[in-house]
Amino acid sequence: METIILAGGFGTRLQKVVKDLPKPMALINDRPFLEYLMNYLKNYGIKRVILSLGYKHEIIKNHFQNSFNSIEIEYAVEKEALGTGGGIKYAFDLLKGDSALVVNGDTLFDIDLKKFIDFHNNKKSAFSIALRFLDNVERFGTVEIDKQNRITDFHEKNAQKGKGYINGGVYLINKNFFDELGFADKFSIEKDCFEKFYKTEKFYGFPADDYFIDIGIPEDFIKAQDDFKRFEY
Repeated sequence: METIILAGGFGTRLQKVVKDLPKPMALINDRPFLEYLMNYLKNYGIKRVILSLGYKHEIIKNHFQNSFNSIEIEYAVEKEALGTGGGIKYAFDLLKGDSALVVNGDTLFDIDLKKFIDFHNNKKSAFSIALRFLDNVERFGTVEIDKQNRITDFHEKNAQKGKGYINGGVYLINKNFFDELGFADKFSIEKDCFEKFYKTEKFYGFPADDYFIDIGIPEDFIKAQDDFKRFEY
């Protein structure tokens, strides 16, 4: 399974504590966050990664070059901001296989990727999303699923409070998905894909309660400094 890592964001919220670096290169105990993410992927046998880059892409390319810890690396560098969906679609041009795992470069959701891939295949899903259960979803957008784990609704940030599922930023997508639905080169995965097509396409949610952190939020970036001292990656 090839993996696309979305690592092109500016990181506005994180600029208060991390300046002049792409978010995935923020240092966690003197190591770039992206190294931890790469090691997590390697732990599940991922051998090829495509880094989708934008802001200060040269910092990431200079650090990782063509490989890291036996993982082959290729780069899809956006000449202009393509949005959260456009960046994925652009990186798909470099895929060799029929599907791709997609992860956010500033989050780590420590799910069992083998089980996630099996779930995707068993459901014959077009687009699968790993979902994290939280006791308080207020600062996140939320996702609803039915008894068969098919996604039945998406809600924007701050729309709901209390317990629920959030988008964990880990996807499995079939290569022909974007072409079949006729997406433009620039689009939002949330607005133009999830919210527009979940009623007609086979979108499935994979619930998990594994460790999850989003270092794009300053308080979680600080929390990661302690958490990752005990982290095997």
